[in-house]
Amino acid sequence: MVVRRRRKSRKLRGRTRTMSWGRIGQHRKAGSRGGRGAAGLGKHEWTWTIKYAPNWFGKKGFKPPRIRIGYRPVTINVIELQELIDEMKIKKTLSLEGDKIVVNLESMGIHKLLGEGRIKDPVKVIVPNASREAVEKIREAGGEVILTRGEAEEAVEA
Repeated sequence: MVVRRRRKSRKLRGRTRTMSWGRIGQHRKAGSRGGRGAAGLGKHEWTWTIKYAPNWFGKKGFKPPRIRIGYRPVTINVIELQELIDEMKIKKTLSLEGDKIVVNLESMGIHKLLGEGRIKDPVKVIVPNASREAVEKIREAGGEVILTRGEAEEAVEA
């Protein structure tokens, strides 16, 4: 196949301002290219969309609002701690230290212990953070709370 050395655009250079396309806007504005930007991707450029950008339209997933807002600690209440201890008694997976049941909430991925409910067993709880009310309830039951990150603080409703 013979290579075309001279293209029409090269021939037309230097002749006139419009190079035979007429003087009123032909081959000039965005209409000649089908619109500006992403215009027409769902209409006259649909075949291009299917070939080169098949995931352009449609939903792409979901981010829950709590993740966008920021960090929210995983919490557990005293009543849920009691239920956890009862399950451990049934499965016989308790670890004892003297007469106290040892529960490491930090290794379970729980960040904070809150004070709703009651506890009846003496427990040694290892947790990064706890509310004052939760610490008081566990101490009244004969247990202790070991905080790995800080002091007991007021419960914040999650």
